[in-house]
Amino acid sequence: MPKARRARGSGAAPALPLAEQILQDAAPRVREKRGAGAEEQGGDGGGDGFVDARLSRRILEQARRQQEELEAEHGPGAPAAPRQRSAVLAPASDSEDDEEWPSLEKAAAGRSGDYGGEVEVDPEDEKAIEMFMNKNPPMRRTLADIIMEKITEKQTEVETALSELSGCPMPQLDPRVLEVYRGVREVLSKYRSGKLPKAFKIIPALSNWEQILYITEPETWTAAAMYQATRIFSSNLKERMAQRFYNLVLLPRIRDDIAEYKRLNFHLYMALKKALFKPAAWFKGILIPLCESGTCTLREAIIIGSILTKCSIPVLHSR
Repeated sequence: MPKARRARGSGAAPALPLAEQILQDAAPRVREKRGAGAEEQGGDGGGDGFVDARLSRRILEQARRQQEELEAEHGPGAPAAPRQRSAVLAPASDSEDDEEWPSLEKAAAGRSGDYGGEVEVDPEDEKAIEMFMNKNPPMRRTLADIIMEKITEKQTEVETALSELSGCPMPQLDPRVLEVYRGVREVLSKYRSGKLPKAFKIIPALSNWEQILYITEPETWTAAAMYQATRIFSSNLKERMAQRFYNLVLLPRIRDDIAEYKRLNFHLYMALKKALFKPAAWFKGILIPLCESGTCTLREAIIIGSILTKCSIPVLHSR
């Protein structure tokens, strides 16, 4: 006869009734952790859960070395993993004013050198670039010069035509309009954050927008106002008109800021990035005139060229 199988889990204890044996076998059992798990938790220091002094010293040295590299690259107080913001090329709207400005203020206060506006230039490289610069550059024309020339020409033509016909005087801007935009000029000369006057936002829709813009005196705007103006004009002007704004207002302000402070203001740098909403106007109004001027410095080339490396540009415009 075959040998009778002993009941599972009974051991040396006396045989139990079948029902109790089945209940014991079905009950969950708790298994103890093996030594391997304890060794993994303990690491090199054994099963006591501590790291020895030698390994601790190596970990601290590696952490200190990484922190020094980050400070050397991004400046003191840089986070462990610096994040690069991509350019958001979206139309300007009233709702964006309150949402975007807190992030700009925090970025400007937290990392002043991370946006590419401040660069270190080798004096030898700068002298080499100056050898190729135009020694007698043509006089740079501003928006005010062009508008005054147009006003003078138009005034002469209209006065001549009207004097021949009826002798009526040339129509001028309404004094109320002049008063409104002179007030806008005062606001833009002290602007830091918040919403802009509605009278300024409707300038791109006017037929004589250049003349109205001249009344606000763009050379007196703050850097923050220039950024907001770039958002509005790049979104609402056509390509040719945006090109004129970039070339006559934005580019001279950027070059003057770099020449005076040896770096570019954070808001002006963001204005350059925002101007890429119209890539063709950006190339024709900023990059190509800067290259053709013959007076582009190495510092200007590095700062403005960094925009091309950080922003995505359509293939047709990047060739």
